Amino acid sequence: MTIFLRLLTEKDKQNALANAVRNGGENVFEVDAASFCQIPGVPFAYWVSDRIRLMFKTHRPFKSEERLATRGASTCDDFRYVRVWWEAAERQGKSKCRWVPFTKGGSFSRFYSDIQQVVDWDDVRETFRGFVGRPGRWLDRPEALDYYFRPALTWPLRGISFSAQLVPKGCIFSVGGKVALAPKGELLALAGIFNSGPLDHLVRLFAGKVGGVQYETGLINQLPIPKINENTSEELSCLAKRGWSIRRSLDSVIETSHAFLLPAAIRGRLGEFSPATVELELKVIQAKVDAIAFDLYGLTEADCLTLSQIRECFGGEEDSQGGDEDESNSEDEKGSEIDLPSTDTLLSWAVGVAFGRFDWRLATGEREAPSEPEPFDPLPAKSPGMLPDGATPFHAHAGILVDDPGHPNDLARLMEEALVRVDAPVPFDVRRWLQRDFFAFHLQRYSKSRRKAPIYWPLATTSGSYTLWVYYPSLSSQTLYTAINDFIEPKLKQVGNDVVALRNKGAARSREEEKQFESLQTFELELMELRDTLLKLAPTYKPNRDDGVQITAAPLWPLFRYKPWQKVIKDTWAKLEKGDFNWAHLAMNYWPECVREKCKSDKSLAIAHGLEDLYVEPEGQPKKARDRKKVGGAE
Repeated sequence: MTIFLRLLTEKDKQNALANAVRNGGENVFEVDAASFCQIPGVPFAYWVSDRIRLMFKTHRPFKSEERLATRGASTCDDFRYVRVWWEAAERQGKSKCRWVPFTKGGSFSRFYSDIQQVVDWDDVRETFRGFVGRPGRWLDRPEALDYYFRPALTWPLRGISFSAQLVPKGCIFSVGGKVALAPKGELLALAGIFNSGPLDHLVRLFAGKVGGVQYETGLINQLPIPKINENTSEELSCLAKRGWSIRRSLDSVIETSHAFLLPAAIRGRLGEFSPATVELELKVIQAKVDAIAFDLYGLTEADCLTLSQIRECFGGEEDSQGGDEDESNSEDEKGSEIDLPSTDTLLSWAVGVAFGRFDWRLATGEREAPSEPEPFDPLPAKSPGMLPDGATPFHAHAGILVDDPGHPNDLARLMEEALVRVDAPVPFDVRRWLQRDFFAFHLQRYSKSRRKAPIYWPLATTSGSYTLWVYYPSLSSQTLYTAINDFIEPKLKQVGNDVVALRNKGAARSREEEKQFESLQTFELELMELRDTLLKLAPTYKPNRDDGVQITAAPLWPLFRYKPWQKVIKDTWAKLEKGDFNWAHLAMNYWPECVREKCKSDKSLAIAHGLEDLYVEPEGQPKKARDRKKVGGAE
């Protein structure tokens, strides 16, 4: 027998060690070290009973029959291949490439987590568009291709407590967004087991540690899974489905979620919405799932108590982290969207209504909310809160609204009208919020990890006295011309007339009129500068949404006044000029000769631009034969 002393939670380890040696107690474990061999990898899991260690022998591992945990592919260049779903262009009909939901790990969440990232997929080549392999694996075919698009379970890359979420059909998984595959009829019950306390403890036991576990597929494949009879399977499936459903309901107030319906301030119009009630029910579901799992694993009350004590000491659920190893969670993602100020989220929704993104009729009862999908149904192209295709928008426009009182496309007025239409409270100064607070708030909400993808773009004069709000999904090669002809030129004419009228007054101008005269002259010059900048950019600006928000916005960086965002896209423009993003459509647009020349030697670029005929395969280098020394060393 071997004696182990456990002092991880003791602050005064010196005295705790002396006390344990003299008096024994709950921190002293006497274990036959040979029993560790019952667990794959032979971790020093001394803190649990022999019965628990024996479970790795009495139950079959997850990897058996038709079950498998596997990792997916690494793009090696997420900025090129990966987008957030709201920035990617919608694919119409059959296409050689399409944006496919892409699991990348995420953070701690039981049963449900929205998949917000998509990857550019080439149906014909069955790989990422333009992908030709990566260092050490120069193959077009990505890893685990045969398992793509199947319903599955996924989990964070690492964490203190294990959690699993359902993956709908039609998804691709990454190297960080590993998945567990099983027959569809078993997945919900397995979701219950995967989110149970006993399995979480077995993960820690197998890893030989109680925190900071990295959940690799080798670990998951060897976890013992109990045999589940039909009745228990149905009970677990119902609990898992309910857990998925109510956790998904929390996303119904998050604009960027596939489950979005209405902002929190008016969400109650579609039925009761109480995050606190949801959290309480989730705890009840968790208790039931744990009880079933403890019974399936044949654990005693003493075992349950031991595992629960360990969990209380080390099981900080929210410490779980996810994402591929080349991706870090940004500061923008900290905190929960549910806790954001309700006034800000309501006004943000009103912006979306004005642009025709969101459907105000859900709030008035003119349109019923769509029924909830099944857990493994493919993700929709639009959230249920978005305006359906073909529906009449709240306000017809050409993709541009403006901060200009009295203008028919004045965004602040349209926001107020939208709130009045749905009988929601109108804040005191919507225009002030729009000018000072909105874009920073919007940028924070519409960013995911390293991707920043705002869809409402403020193009403004130097002082910010006049702002055009451009809707990214409506961008075209004519957008800048529309901004000039339909907005800036008429405004310049109006301001010019006012300047002339005041100038003609001459010495008769009052002190107030003198100030107004100077202000209008400055404003006129700023409008001219904005117009001239747009005129310079417009002839060569041909946006393509497949490039993503950052690259598409990069040529316009001088017109963004919010410094953090301006810096991001200015740096992006510098890299685009340098040739770092030659795969982008804008690179081909601005520097076609340079990009075409690169396509001759870069197969990936040639495929990306549909110029494979330009690519020249390099000649194979002949292998050098080794010189053989003659016997005796003679030459």
